[in-house]
Amino acid sequence: MLISKTMSSALSTQVGNEFLASLQYVAIAAYFDGESLPELAARFYTQADEERMHAMKLLKYVVGAGGSPEIPSIPAPQSRFGSAVDAVQCALDHELRVTAQINELASLAKRESDHLSDGMLQWFVTEQLEEVSGMETLLKMVKRAGESGLLMVEDFLARTKAAAPAPTGGPAA
Repeated sequence: MLISKTMSSALSTQVGNEFLASLQYVAIAAYFDGESLPELAARFYTQADEERMHAMKLLKYVVGAGGSPEIPSIPAPQSRFGSAVDAVQCALDHELRVTAQINELASLAKRESDHLSDGMLQWFVTEQLEEVSGMETLLKMVKRAGESGLLMVEDFLARTKAAAPAPTGGPAA
């Protein structure tokens, strides 16, 4: 086994955390779908897929490193939101929790001198900067627009999605 039982267990827990993040984003997307805000919904459905990819990347790493993954049960995500701000704030809060979890995993890898896990986790450390930064920006936009201006946020998301380069695939899951 290339990773310790402690690291295998910690990474397995994070697999569950990433699946929870995916479910939380599905719940947020469904909220925006129900509010007839298709671009916000699409953004969060895409985010849900990305979080699932993160879970699978971690799971495949544990298996490849000879660990024994044990995926924990997943609590129900928050599914009711009072406003668009509440929904995006929930997403930002979740990303901040995930960032702390990833940082703790990276610290564990360093304490154990587990260079393989540390190397793999550095991708997640960098990814969390993008995740938190993007969610902070979206929250600022939604707050600035207010409930009556959410169609401006929709328009912005539609325009930036159309102008964005095609994805390159990123690291393998």
